[in-house]
Amino acid sequence: MRKALVLALTLAAGALSGCAGFTPLYGDAGVVSKLASIEVVAPEGRTGYLMRQHLDDAFAKAHGAAPAYRMDLAISETRYPRGVRIDNVATRYEYVLTAEYALASLPSGAQTKRGRVRVELTYDSADQPYASIAAQQDAQDRAAEEAARRIELELAVWLANGAQTGS
Repeated sequence: MRKALVLALTLAAGALSGCAGFTPLYGDAGVVSKLASIEVVAPEGRTGYLMRQHLDDAFAKAHGAAPAYRMDLAISETRYPRGVRIDNVATRYEYVLTAEYALASLPSGAQTKRGRVRVELTYDSADQPYASIAAQQDAQDRAAEEAARRIELELAVWLANGAQTGS
């Protein structure tokens, strides 16, 4: 489904590229193919797994094809209690996910791009333990998805602008 969406966006971008002064981000087929050739190396753990999955989906990863780039991720997570009740129990939490990435071209391994994204969101804390765990896991998934989207956009802009090394 993701590949069909990318194809539809590419076709629509091609139609719009005839407009004077408008250059669509995904109008260059090289951007899509280069994103699909990124191999993501994420840290161990649930959030690392979620980030890798969301990035593979965002890049429309070409499974089975030799990667042209390797992305190494470093992730940090923090949780802050918010909305503390009179009995000193938090009713909400703020979850902050910071993802730093380094993109290297293959096979040389030369670093070509570095970046950092930060996602902040809140979630309710329920009195029931399983509901609270489910809410925290949902927050991790939503933050990983948003961080992947932001990384995808940063890389797409970088690739569309000629992908200067050392950026």
